[in-house]
Amino acid sequence: MSAASDQEVLRVENLTKHFPAGHGKMVHAVDGVSFSIQRGKTLGLVGESGCGKSSCARTIIRIYEPTSGRIFLEGEEISHLTPKQMLPHRRKMQMIFQDPYASLNARMTVQDIVAEPLRAHHICASRGEEREMVIDMLARVGLNQDHAGRYAHEFSGGQRQRVGIARALILHPELVICDEPISALDVSIQAQVVNMLRAFQEEQGLTYLFIAHDLSMVRYVSDDVGVMYLGQLVEKCEADEIYSHPLHPYTQGLLSSVPIPDPVAARQKESVGLEGDLPSPIAPPAGCRFHTRCPYATERCKQEVPELKEAGPGHFVACHAVNS
Repeated sequence: MSAASDQEVLRVENLTKHFPAGHGKMVHAVDGVSFSIQRGKTLGLVGESGCGKSSCARTIIRIYEPTSGRIFLEGEEISHLTPKQMLPHRRKMQMIFQDPYASLNARMTVQDIVAEPLRAHHICASRGEEREMVIDMLARVGLNQDHAGRYAHEFSGGQRQRVGIARALILHPELVICDEPISALDVSIQAQVVNMLRAFQEEQGLTYLFIAHDLSMVRYVSDDVGVMYLGQLVEKCEADEIYSHPLHPYTQGLLSSVPIPDPVAARQKESVGLEGDLPSPIAPPAGCRFHTRCPYATERCKQEVPELKEAGPGHFVACHAVNS
């Protein structure tokens, strides 16, 4: 591998995940997605609900088996490894889930929840060492020793998510997949959690795949941003570039819907808007999947699938109007 690729923590190539929907039909949750993330960087993955972001994340971490495509973790392909073969790689990749109420076992104490990865990978030689590591990790996420013996239902949503973060980071992974980790939290707590994740990234050189629908938060945390629509990646570039110079009509529509706190600037802002509803992933439109909602769609868009091409330095777009 080249020197640049040596720094790649994650690379996915043409990743596809379809789910059976009965009567011979399939849900096209993820269709041919490709991207990479460099060590210590954050890729933000955005899009409407139902566009395939979470399915993509869960396929990468092998909660779901990929239908096709390839997944590389630190240069080693993990796409079709058995659960036993995956075990050493699971130390390197962990996930923070969206719902802190559903992702923690209500029958386990915080001590046992956070220690579970340590036990699965036989990290500690004794229960004393295990408890010491758990207490240290809890302190780092803003919880204290007294919290270790309590149960999840005794905590607020923000505290539960801190427990989830402690569980994900106690193994010191290389890659952390954050599946909308703040969407279920109060706005006042969201910034605290995001700042904590950024602090861990700076300390440990963590690599994040950060999934969200809050575009302003994604800009704050991400180095690069990928925009998904109906299972496909339609635009990808540096975070500042995608906010200052969005090229795909779908990205423009998403950004135009972001509220602006300045009422004067909001009135002057040109609104693109997104018309219509997201089509069914069971029967996605032919050609460009966005053509049913795109104000610039042509006959070519209805028939020909656009390729994700470089429209500018490091700025990739899948749009016939941009790449023609």
